[in-house]
Amino acid sequence: MSLTKIDLNLFIVFEAVYRTRNLTRAAELLFITQPAVSNALARMRKTFGDQLFVSTSAGMMPTPVSENIIGRVREALQLLDSSTHAGEQFDPATSQRTFRLSMNDLTEALLLPALEEVPQRQAPGIRIESYFTTRREVPEALASGAVNLAIDAPLIDDPQLEQQALGRDRYACLLRKEHPFTKKKLTLDDYLQLGHIHVSSRRQGPGLVDTELNKLGMRRTIQTRVQHYLVAPLIAMRTDLVLTAPLALLRRYDARILALPFELPELESHGYWHRSVSGDPAHRWLREQIGRLMRSRKP
Repeated sequence: MSLTKIDLNLFIVFEAVYRTRNLTRAAELLFITQPAVSNALARMRKTFGDQLFVSTSAGMMPTPVSENIIGRVREALQLLDSSTHAGEQFDPATSQRTFRLSMNDLTEALLLPALEEVPQRQAPGIRIESYFTTRREVPEALASGAVNLAIDAPLIDDPQLEQQALGRDRYACLLRKEHPFTKKKLTLDDYLQLGHIHVSSRRQGPGLVDTELNKLGMRRTIQTRVQHYLVAPLIAMRTDLVLTAPLALLRRYDARILALPFELPELESHGYWHRSVSGDPAHRWLREQIGRLMRSRKP
């Protein structure tokens, strides 16, 4: 197969169909018509001598051939995209780049207000978009370019990704000022007797706090379980429930903050990106801005 005989745009369509598993959504993603996607897929099938995708009730499922080539296709597309910017003198003041970030609601609340000030001062043409991508989907999103930079705990291991430690925070306990518990220090018995708010995107299962307590043979009383960190302090500020969360969040509220009466690992944040964009000056500028802001937070 000669590369000179292949329309490279076909690979863009191929990646979009692989990502969405749907011809219509792929067309919407690429801002082209659905017949154009179907035509491109037909040309790809003829070129590779394979169906590439099979229509099922669950969507367009990739064949083994597609699974074998998707990694190299994505890396090639990323390299082509970054190559178009490699020779540029990146100037934040005139750039019109859009950066797509992935992070949870806590990081979004703590980082984005400060990060958005940077374009206001230095780069008025730059756009920042934030999405939540599950940890399992992060490598694929970064490889496809759907996400440029992901911020998560140091739990993602993929040879195609590079990462950088961004910061760490310790956990503490928040109580409203009028809370009936008036001691200046929490004992483990005190902590276990209180009612707690648990934050988790999962419907069930223990979190970090409960895992560590289980190691001690202890169990706390969870009276409220919520999906997002931002709502949890609002509940604690109006009830006798207490919240265990990172200090950077708790310090935003006019409340009592007490040290935990047991050891808990610190919250670590890492930035992840696909290795093909490491040399992109715009991406490097973004990483520098985020790293500076994350490391400037008080532990």
